[in-house]
Amino acid sequence: MSTEQHPTGDLAGPDAQHVVPPAAPPVPPAPVPPSGATHGTAPSGTRTAPPPAPSVPPAPPGPPASPVDLWAPPAPGPAPVRDRRWLPLVGTAAAAALLASLGTAGLTGAFDQGSSSTPSSLATIGAQESTTVPVSGSSTGQADWEAVAEAVRPSVVAIDVETSSGTGKGSGVILDAEGHVLTNDHVAGDAVDGGLQVTLADGRVYEATLVGTDPTTDLAVIALVDPPADLVPAVLGDSDALAVGEAVMAVGNPLGLDSTVTTGIVSALDRPVSTSDGTDETVVTNAIQIDAAINPGNSGGPLFNAAGEVIGITSSIASLSTGTSTSGSIGLGFAIPVNLADRVAAELVTDGSAEHAFLGVALSDGTATADGTTRRGAVVEEVTEGSPAALAELVVGDVVVAIDGDPVNGAEALTAFVRERAAGSDATLTIVRDGAALDVEVTLAVRAEAAASATTPDGSSGWRTTPQDPQG
Repeated sequence: MSTEQHPTGDLAGPDAQHVVPPAAPPVPPAPVPPSGATHGTAPSGTRTAPPPAPSVPPAPPGPPASPVDLWAPPAPGPAPVRDRRWLPLVGTAAAAALLASLGTAGLTGAFDQGSSSTPSSLATIGAQESTTVPVSGSSTGQADWEAVAEAVRPSVVAIDVETSSGTGKGSGVILDAEGHVLTNDHVAGDAVDGGLQVTLADGRVYEATLVGTDPTTDLAVIALVDPPADLVPAVLGDSDALAVGEAVMAVGNPLGLDSTVTTGIVSALDRPVSTSDGTDETVVTNAIQIDAAINPGNSGGPLFNAAGEVIGITSSIASLSTGTSTSGSIGLGFAIPVNLADRVAAELVTDGSAEHAFLGVALSDGTATADGTTRRGAVVEEVTEGSPAALAELVVGDVVVAIDGDPVNGAEALTAFVRERAAGSDATLTIVRDGAALDVEVTLAVRAEAAASATTPDGSSGWRTTPQDPQG
């Protein structure tokens, strides 16, 4: 079984990617597999990855893997460290790093019920008022998909893209009356001047310009040229309020079939998904996993809850490959949580770029034992001087097993949790040191983009990688 991943942006030239999802054993993790996903060529650019691999026997921690953040300016003073009783998990789910572009891992339980540390004062961009959304009488227990589809389809657009290497198709969602549209970076980021065209649900076509891109989160904002006065902005929901099993609807432009509606449920939350286009920048996101059918061309399109609120941006699918032919949806789809997308979109509209948080460590996958329980975690292999991790007094050998109460089962998971937080926000890391569990308070710093392009001691740019991971 091969593992070809494509960006769901249906870019026929530049946006295909190869992916492999993680293993899901309830045992200590195996060494991180090599990574090497790159953008390739596909008829319709949906990022894809194969289904979870079978369980593997326990293995000792491997060499340093992708760091959560290797560069970071100094953050204010050392944080207090206090003893903490290690509570057992309620349950566990899949964990492991992906071979190339799509990593899936996460735990459905928690040490305790922690809350997000993202400041509530952060700017948002999505319209929050509508005469039709939330849809009256439709809820996850009794979804009225016909009413929801009627209410939300005017907010979804099809995107045609011309790049230097070809053409492609993707999806997007209208954010405001000014004509800003949110989509994936792998859909619109490589468009040539004059290479963006947006088709509304009623068939009207408009040229569009690129407002800003954020390769780190695979998000982009474009703007309609001379937008009409009757645009219907979407209403953004709260992805933090999602529950496994909740009903969802995806709307997009799969294979060029605009305004296509598919439904399903939330299969899992906080799935660390990592993708790479062959450059030094790796996208790592705690994704929403869904079983609603999404296919090449759905990339950048919205995922709605049963009330008609956007709760995610569809971006990747897992897919089986046979020879050179790649299958479509097999019920393993992934969406970027809307709370992250909303924050990034607001920064892109304001500044054309987005800030990212850094912790300042290099990590590997491993396990740790405290209070008689062995858990997966992210092993600290290196701490950058002056970084938030250094100021919080993390040391080599610490194993991070949770952040703000959310279980961390490896380097990729911690990377995803850090990246979804805002620069300057506070977080509580639960670590295991010398057999004891401790809580460590840390203030995440702003990533210095110039520093991120510098070369690390191992020769990679921006990421500490394993020797088998030439992509970085």
